[in-house]
Amino acid sequence: MVFKALVVDIDGTITNHDRTLDLRVAKKFRELRVPVILSTGNPLCYVHAVARLIGISGMVIAENGGVVSTGFDSSSIIADGMEECEEAYELLSRYFDLVKLDATYRKTEVVLRRGMDVSQLREIVEDNGMGVEIIDTGYAVHIKNSNMNKGTGLHTVAELMGIQASDFLAIGDSCNDAEMMREAGLGIAVGNADDEARQAASMITKASFGEGTLEAIEYALSNGLLE
Repeated sequence: MVFKALVVDIDGTITNHDRTLDLRVAKKFRELRVPVILSTGNPLCYVHAVARLIGISGMVIAENGGVVSTGFDSSSIIADGMEECEEAYELLSRYFDLVKLDATYRKTEVVLRRGMDVSQLREIVEDNGMGVEIIDTGYAVHIKNSNMNKGTGLHTVAELMGIQASDFLAIGDSCNDAEMMREAGLGIAVGNADDEARQAASMITKASFGEGTLEAIEYALSNGLLE
């Protein structure tokens, strides 16, 4: 099977250990014949800037599937659920000193600076029957709609492109990439991936970070999985 598109996470996947963009990966993306879709927990303005600088499509998945952009200068598909995320934040603020990140730019989720016991946050929202999920990506803590993830975002992008989620090769490193890798035709985790991402992947690279993504792409190219 030759995959029709590549969907890939940003932080920890196409970056170096210090979060700088791996320029070798950016160059490789531009050499591919298939579309490259960035998928991230970051807000839309961030991922659009990354896509623009790399030189790839403005069709992206942002906010862990909550926002899907159809292009740099076109409309976005924005999921519901922000109100419940804010309610969860207000509840959790009674127990913890929380710091919001990127609040001005977020449309579908509340993101917090790391440093608290995430299991305690989850227990509180579960005890109060809130329909939100709390995930720790290793870069930030996200309060998001439990029905929204990078997997649902991938299905939206696939529909917009006129293909199936199974037509994508997916590469990621974190728990928030797990659904995306499961829904794609092939999921590859880079060597620095967390346990949940590793369990969702069909393959794990020996190399980590951007070098791991280069390894994954070279593997796909050499085996006729990508063009």
